[in-house]
Amino acid sequence: MTQGSGEPRTAAVEALQRLVVDVPDYPEPGIVFKDITPLLADHDGFTAVVAALAEAGRDADGRVVVDKVIGMEARGFILAAPVALALGTGFVPVRKAGKLPRATHAVSYDLEYGSATLELHTDAIAPGDRVLLVDDVLATGGTVRATRELVEQCGGEVVAFSVLLELGFLDGRAALGDLPVVSLQTI
Repeated sequence: MTQGSGEPRTAAVEALQRLVVDVPDYPEPGIVFKDITPLLADHDGFTAVVAALAEAGRDADGRVVVDKVIGMEARGFILAAPVALALGTGFVPVRKAGKLPRATHAVSYDLEYGSATLELHTDAIAPGDRVLLVDDVLATGGTVRATRELVEQCGGEVVAFSVLLELGFLDGRAALGDLPVVSLQTI
């Protein structure tokens, strides 16, 4: 598996620096929100980001090493679905509690400001499936850790986590143990 280097990563980082907009005091005073919507609206920037995120699902020779790509609600959906298409795999959504219509696995976890529950259809990941997780931001790592647990409940294996932005000051990587993390930009 590659670690997000080379031309796709360089173009993606340049797009992030050019197109992600800081919004001070949103959603509350003292928070600087990273607005990715201008990036999503820019075809070349979005294409570069998808290519760079998809690199985590390939080996050093460029071969696809995953069977599924998971995106976590909600911005993870926007990124993970085109990454799955780029890799030629299926896309699987992980949703907040009560949003999926059939039997699910559920994992509850703590957030920096409360708790949450994520769900995954019990048949979304087959035993032995190798999975790439994709999201927009790595903060404390709770969402990624919970999603990994859901994949493992299905009998799958998470091989890597690919993310646009990592909030390094929150040390989310520490919560992920040995899971390889490919971050396009650390703040």
